[in-house]
Amino acid sequence: MATEILMPALSPTMEEGTLAKWLVKEGDSVSSGDLLAEIETDKATMEFEAVDEGVVGKILVAEGTEGVKVNSPIAVLLEDGEDASAVVDASSDGSSHVAPAQPTPDTEPAKGYGREAAAADEKSAGGTAQPPSGADGKRLFATPVARRIAKDKGIDLAQIKGSGPRGRIVKADVEGFDASAVSAPTTSAAASKAAEAQKASMPSGMGSDQVAAMYADRQYEEIKLDGMRKTIAARLTEAKQTIPHFYLRRDIHLDALLKFRSQLNKQLAERGVKLSVNDFIIKASALALQEVPDANAVWAGDRILRMAASDVAVAVAIEGGLFTPVLKDAHLKSLSALSTEMKDLATRARDRKLAPHEYQGGSFAISNLGMFGIDNFDAVINPPHGSILAVGAGVKKPIVGADGELATATVMSVTLSVDHRVIDGALGSNFLRSLADNIENPIAMLA
Repeated sequence: MATEILMPALSPTMEEGTLAKWLVKEGDSVSSGDLLAEIETDKATMEFEAVDEGVVGKILVAEGTEGVKVNSPIAVLLEDGEDASAVVDASSDGSSHVAPAQPTPDTEPAKGYGREAAAADEKSAGGTAQPPSGADGKRLFATPVARRIAKDKGIDLAQIKGSGPRGRIVKADVEGFDASAVSAPTTSAAASKAAEAQKASMPSGMGSDQVAAMYADRQYEEIKLDGMRKTIAARLTEAKQTIPHFYLRRDIHLDALLKFRSQLNKQLAERGVKLSVNDFIIKASALALQEVPDANAVWAGDRILRMAASDVAVAVAIEGGLFTPVLKDAHLKSLSALSTEMKDLATRARDRKLAPHEYQGGSFAISNLGMFGIDNFDAVINPPHGSILAVGAGVKKPIVGADGELATATVMSVTLSVDHRVIDGALGSNFLRSLADNIENPIAMLA
């Protein structure tokens, strides 16, 4: 029986994507695991694999098509010997659609992309138990491997949004599952809020057409929003509207760190490692989150989740937007390991080759604009994080020494943006003090 190949959800927040490139053509035979297409999300371009075998009978969505909704049909897969003309009908407007057989109450759904065979899954898993159900009573479809991993990790499958056909939960969904993001609003909900906020911020609630009309006699270039820019607009509008930000500022002396960094880089040169100031800031932040554990937390709607590990997100600027790849267990890693990992993540972020689990999660983020000559600024919290550190440039400034004498020092200004629902003023101050102590006494970070 012909089955539909559906647009996959390649991340928990993906609602639509661009079908960048087909890796198969009509008439090709495919097996489970074969690459079918390249899908461009708001964050990355990822390869989409087949989960069943058959023949590509009809491609419904052309290469380069934008705004393809998740779970909408993009192609038809046929069984061997099946004729595509028997299941693909031309509509009046020249498009094509599939009319798959609908399951009756007395039968199991047909196997394939559009209809999952729960009984077959259970047989593959070596049991005959009924598949799990969510809180709403709906059946949860998951591969046997995904169920086993979820059971081992103690993860409730009902909390996971499957990226397989018809929302089927696969291995990658469970391995990349972030419990801290469960309560985060969906992209569609956030986008709706952003659209409402945008309209409300216009004079008299003006819409985009009305704004354009105001500048009808002026020359301008209209720039279309891509998926990444739409997501950034939605999430940051939501953040500023819903998160009660407050800001803590502090100057940190860098002279000891710069001297220590120079010594280390001479010793590490033969290994091809060159530490940056940002590497030290990442390590110092990770240790501070361990030293002030109540600050290592995220907002989860009706509760606070205090994290055990220091998973530090770092903002990376790319063309048209930014990524925040996450350095997991940063408190346990050496400076050289953090430096190497950060360079790799930044490179793949700029090429949009990061997997979702590499830029989702974390409880804390760093945004460093010092290399652009910015002395200080306030960063917007990336929900559900409890805080974000804005880092400015190290600048030579006159200071008054401990004995009252005038001197000069390299001073870096930092601003901690804090979610007041998660972190109070005294707690945030303790975190900043610990951070400053680590940076101003860098040798201690190696202990």
